Amino acid sequence: MSSTKLQPPPRSGRPNALSKESRTLSANTLRDRLSKITTPLHVNPVAALHANLNFVPAQIPRKRRLQMLAVAVWSVMIVITTCGWLLLCSFPPLWPFMAVYLFWARCIDNAPETGGRSSQWFRSLRFWRYFADYYPASFLKEADLPPDRPYVFGYHPHGIIGMGALATFATEATGFSAAFPGIKPHLLTLTSNFKMPFYRDILLSLGVCSVSKQSCSNILKHGPGSAITIVVGGAAESLAAHPGTADLTLRRRLGFIKLAIQHGADLVPVFSFGENDIYQQMPNEKGTTIYALQRKFQSIFGFTLPLFHGRGLLNYNLGLMPYRRRIVAVIGNPIHVQQCDKPSLEEVMRVQKKYIEELTRIWNTYKDKFAKARLRELNIID
Repeated sequence: MSSTKLQPPPRSGRPNALSKESRTLSANTLRDRLSKITTPLHVNPVAALHANLNFVPAQIPRKRRLQMLAVAVWSVMIVITTCGWLLLCSFPPLWPFMAVYLFWARCIDNAPETGGRSSQWFRSLRFWRYFADYYPASFLKEADLPPDRPYVFGYHPHGIIGMGALATFATEATGFSAAFPGIKPHLLTLTSNFKMPFYRDILLSLGVCSVSKQSCSNILKHGPGSAITIVVGGAAESLAAHPGTADLTLRRRLGFIKLAIQHGADLVPVFSFGENDIYQQMPNEKGTTIYALQRKFQSIFGFTLPLFHGRGLLNYNLGLMPYRRRIVAVIGNPIHVQQCDKPSLEEVMRVQKKYIEELTRIWNTYKDKFAKARLRELNIID
């Protein structure tokens, strides 16, 4: 009787070996997937950048080139004036004159705190018309403002730089004086801007003044027709300036309302549609490292540095110039206040409630006309 030798069964848990065909299929699949995610070493980075840029056509109307030039010049005006100052300082014969100017600007001239040196001629230069037409920037008037009282304009949102506020309240490019005869506007900015030689004189000629409390009071004390424009959200709001959004820093901003009550100045809410759309900003939501660093910088220096980009002189999608996107500042109905030297907190909060209601009404009335591409609704975040 012959015996048959039995083979032991395979150990449990031992994987079956892959067939030759399976190994070949797996290797080919892996090779295909890697080829899709890896970048060939022979790619020219300059050519890749060129392919992603949308360059300006060679044939552009002269008017559009002048508009672009005006915005480009203003965007680097601080650099231009600083370089001009350093250039003049390189000539020793001019040093006595430069020293006198610097002493006068720093120690004697108090125009930034007393209403500036507004020049109607300078505000009406054609340069500013090209500047405003670039976007284009304009305003919509909802009510007449009689020049028998002072006014405090609250401008929202801040945006990255506030180009719409400059075009509307610091120049005559949009026709402010013709629409509101007898009203003398003063756009307010950081006091530090008036420490830069030559640049300060340009701001003063536009009627721009310091945003300090003393400056605001001095201007409103000039009497009927005097007006100040405060970009209420300030540096904190600029960090929330993203296209398609309207996140306002407003609830804790009571100083400008108290100031208006103390001087019996009517409050005029202004909402600028499109102000947040002219630049792209890097994602910086609360809780991110970028946001924490920006707020820390603001707490130290009083201003912040949004990480943004726009278009360039010769292309449409890479640079520091703003995009050509429409800006419309809707100037709402004035909110009348009763003059009181020491208003109570309840009175200030009551006026603020009316102010927010009017600002919200402006948004709801015009959002479908001027903010069709919005990503979300108006949001008062702080």
